[in-house]
Amino acid sequence: MLRTVARWLLAGLLAAAGLAHLTTLRRGFRITVPDWATRLLRTDKDTIVVVSGAAEIALAAALVALPRERVRVGAAVAAFFVAVFPGNVHQWRTGRSAPGLDTDTKRLVRLFLQPVLVAWALWATRAVSGPGRR
Repeated sequence: MLRTVARWLLAGLLAAAGLAHLTTLRRGFRITVPDWATRLLRTDKDTIVVVSGAAEIALAAALVALPRERVRVGAAVAAFFVAVFPGNVHQWRTGRSAPGLDTDTKRLVRLFLQPVLVAWALWATRAVSGPGRR
């Protein structure tokens, strides 16, 4: 039961973040995209923000709609959190403000939040052992 609630809360967080990437906070999220990412992916910062927002929404939907695939979806969510971590480091190193991250302390705390999100995704989606449970 607790894992189910945690999974739904994580889905809500991802959906809200994804919608923010696509709407009201879209411009602010571009600040977190490192210049090297645009060169590596051969695209612009706005496209990276939009694609990451769409990915967050898709992952949120998968957490809710694909219960039989929850372990794989959890691994994908954790991988997503790892993949965006360089953007968090970039923002902290450059000291650039983004929505909700307008101080060095907040940006540093955000770095330590990322492993918590990875652990949350893996814990909330792992198979539960026991008779008749998965």
